[in-house]
Amino acid sequence: MIQSHKSVPLHRMKKQMRALRRDMLRFAHDLIAIPTENPPGKDYRACVRLISSLLERFGLKPRILKVKGYTDRAHPRYCILCSWGKGKRKLYFHGHYDVVPGTDARHFRPHVRAKRLYGRGAADMKAGLAAMIYALRLLQLMEVDLDGQIQLVVVPDEETGGRAGTGYLFEKGYIEKENSIGMLMPEPTSGAIWNACRGAISLRIRITGKPVHVVLQKQGINAFEQMITLSKALIKHKHGVEKRKTYCGVLPGESRNSILMLGGTCECGTNFNVVPGSCSFSVERRLNPEENFAEEKKRLLSIFSRGRRAGMKIDVESLQEGESASAPTDHELARVLNESINDIKGKRSPFIMCPGLLEIRYYLKQGIPAYAYGPGSLDRAHHPDEFVYVERAIDCATVYALAAWRLLSRKE
Repeated sequence: MIQSHKSVPLHRMKKQMRALRRDMLRFAHDLIAIPTENPPGKDYRACVRLISSLLERFGLKPRILKVKGYTDRAHPRYCILCSWGKGKRKLYFHGHYDVVPGTDARHFRPHVRAKRLYGRGAADMKAGLAAMIYALRLLQLMEVDLDGQIQLVVVPDEETGGRAGTGYLFEKGYIEKENSIGMLMPEPTSGAIWNACRGAISLRIRITGKPVHVVLQKQGINAFEQMITLSKALIKHKHGVEKRKTYCGVLPGESRNSILMLGGTCECGTNFNVVPGSCSFSVERRLNPEENFAEEKKRLLSIFSRGRRAGMKIDVESLQEGESASAPTDHELARVLNESINDIKGKRSPFIMCPGLLEIRYYLKQGIPAYAYGPGSLDRAHHPDEFVYVERAIDCATVYALAAWRLLSRKE
C-alpha cells in the first residue's frame, strides 16, 4: 500500500532503518576497503561497480558515466547517476567516493571498535554516502508515494577540486536547475549544517634563476633571493587580506578571517655551494563568501606580474580554484532539513560555514539551494585514525529520508 505524507509514522521509519542497520554498515565497510585514493585516482572503477551493484539490487537503474577528456588514462574518472520516484521535481542526493591518500595499509582495513567505524573515508565521506543510499532504500521499503524524484549523484575527485566530477556533470548538462528543489550532501559537518563555504585559489610559484658555482655567484641569478623579495610583497598583501572577517557562522575555535598562506610546499636549489637556479613554493588563498572571487584573484596575480616587470622569471601554476558560496538559512530545504534533524536527534543544528571548499558551490552557482549535513566530524576527516560513530550514520540516513519524504511526498 502506498503511503501518503500524513500517514507515514516517524516511529515506523526509525524501526525500518534499524532493520537496515547491518546491511548499511556492511556496505560502508566495503566502500572503505576500496582504496580510492586521490591523487592519483586509484580503484575508481571497482568502487563504482560496488555502488552500482547495490543500486541494481534495489531495483534501480544506475548510469555510469566515464568522464571524457580526462588526460590520465591510467586513472579514468567515473560518475554515477541514478533516480527514484516520479514527477518533475528533483531533490539531489550528492556524494563523493574519492578519499585523500592513506599513509598506512591499515587505513583500508575497516573495522568497528567502541561503536565507531574506522578507516580512510569513514568520516569523509563513505559512511555518509552509504547513509544517503540507504535513505533512498528506506523510502522504497516504506513505499512513500513521491511527487518528484530523488536524484542520486556520486562523483570522483572532490578532494582535488571536482573538475573531473561535479564540474564535468554541470559542464555537460547532466545536472539541471529546472525543477530542482535543492541538494543535500553528507560531508563531515560535526553535527552542524554547512550552508556556506570558503573559496580557494591554490598556486605553485616557480622562479627561474641562473645556477653557477658559489665563487662565481655574481655571474648567476639567485632564485632564492628573488623568492624572498616576492614573498615580502605577498606578506604585505597577506596583512590586508587577513583583516577581513566573514559574517557567516563558524565552529568554535575557528577564525572568521580570510586566509593567505605561503610556503605549504617549498623547494629550492641543488646543493649548498651552488647559486639556486630555481625556487618554487605554494600560495594558498582562502576567500570568505563576502569576497569577490574574480577581483581577489586579479589582485593576487598582479603581484606576480609586478615581479615579472622587475625582471623575475616567474611561472604560476594553478593547483585548484573554486568560488566561495552561501545558501540562505530560511529556505524551505534548510527548514525541512533542520526539522528532520530535530525529530531524529532531539535538537536543531546551527548553520555554519565550511572552512574549506565545498561542492555546494557548483549547485549554488546555478541557483540550486544546497546544504551539507553528515555523520562525520571535521576533526576526524583525513586523520590517521579516521572514524565515524555508527549510530550517527544511521541517524543521518533517517534524517535524509525524512527530509526527502517531507519535501517530495504527495499531500493528502
